Amino acid sequence: MLCGGGIRLLKIFRIIIVLTLIGALTIAFGHLLKQGDVRGLNEYIEWENNMILKNPDYEDLKILVDISEKKLYLLNGNALIKQYTIASGKISSPSPLGYWKVTSKARWGSGFGTRWMGLNVPWGKYGIHGTNKPDSIGYNASAGCIRMHNRDVEDLYKYVKHGTPVTIINGEFGPFGYGLRTIKPGDIGADVMEVQRRLQALGYYKMDYLDGKYGPYMEDALYRFQKDNGIAKNHKITYETYKSLGVIMME
Repeated sequence: MLCGGGIRLLKIFRIIIVLTLIGALTIAFGHLLKQGDVRGLNEYIEWENNMILKNPDYEDLKILVDISEKKLYLLNGNALIKQYTIASGKISSPSPLGYWKVTSKARWGSGFGTRWMGLNVPWGKYGIHGTNKPDSIGYNASAGCIRMHNRDVEDLYKYVKHGTPVTIINGEFGPFGYGLRTIKPGDIGADVMEVQRRLQALGYYKMDYLDGKYGPYMEDALYRFQKDNGIAKNHKITYETYKSLGVIMME
């Protein structure tokens, strides 16, 4: 028989054994969980890399963004797959109208939300991304990028690959969707690129690469065009020059 002190020691010994077993099981389970996390992370990275390289089930995937509607449409050919509400650029920093391609994909954070899909806009860094300001969706709120709810951009990210075409419009007037502004040296944008394109087609802007930036070479091309078309020399592009270039806004 054990005395009172011996019984207490036996109980303490049993408790120590139980705690030791629980600790060992916890460590083992934690190790397995950690291994599972690593496997899960590796599987996710492999899946994401596959999404970058190929589209699942779609042969003619494309994106249409309509600034006037604040909508992004995911299309397969002419068939609508999904649509999302977006935020576009502020009046002072408009979104880049035109025809682009996705050239980069990444998991970003901070103000860019959880995903980023960069576009090949030549006059700046623009893309489609998430946001930490969900209340801005539906408005002209960004520095020019296309913002989406994080849940939506994560969904879109699954389908889009490098090279996916992206068309950004603002109503029916193409690169002049923000109106016929007076363009001056230093300005950038889709309308600048369209003027370059027209000057190039007429033989005045001889550079192969259109960058949407009004610089010295474009200014020289403009002066030669104005001289040949009886327009007073003006470094600003106003209605008279637009009209001679064939740019006329029709209601």
